[in-house]
Amino acid sequence: MSLLDLGGAVQENIEFVTNLGHRVTTQAFLQTLDQTFGRDAVNEHSHPDGIESFLNQNLAFPDATFDGVLLWDTLQYISPALLAATISELYRVTRPGSYMLAFFNSDDKTQVSPNTKFRIVDANMIRLMQKGTRRQAQSFNNRNLEKLFSKFDSVKFFLTRESLREVIIRR
Repeated sequence: MSLLDLGGAVQENIEFVTNLGHRVTTQAFLQTLDQTFGRDAVNEHSHPDGIESFLNQNLAFPDATFDGVLLWDTLQYISPALLAATISELYRVTRPGSYMLAFFNSDDKTQVSPNTKFRIVDANMIRLMQKGTRRQAQSFNNRNLEKLFSKFDSVKFFLTRESLREVIIRR
């Protein structure tokens, strides 16, 4: 299988995936977001040139390249226009039957959430390491997420002990 990890290069994650015999491509999604638009420039996420540049840096892969995508908590930090374009590109670069894993802050009243680095410990555990905080571009409830991933075959939700909404999306 071929996986796309949008959390950037994390040695534990790369080793876990490759030890299973799979390939992994890493993209520093949030770092590219900051470089393209500025760290707190959520209002700029709707600029067409910025959207095109951002997508070209992160998702310029042939159609149906990946069997899975590790989105982690990246999507909650991008505004609606960029998010819609990103979801469309993720649909394009994933194969039918592929899966995506995403996390969203479950507190829809907060505007700032922990910026987390996710490290795969083993098949049953992911370690979360907080790297400061980050302003959310928008809040998501289950209905918002169902709409966001409406093009996909299924969306399943779970609430973690860390007050994160874990979402598994199947194409």
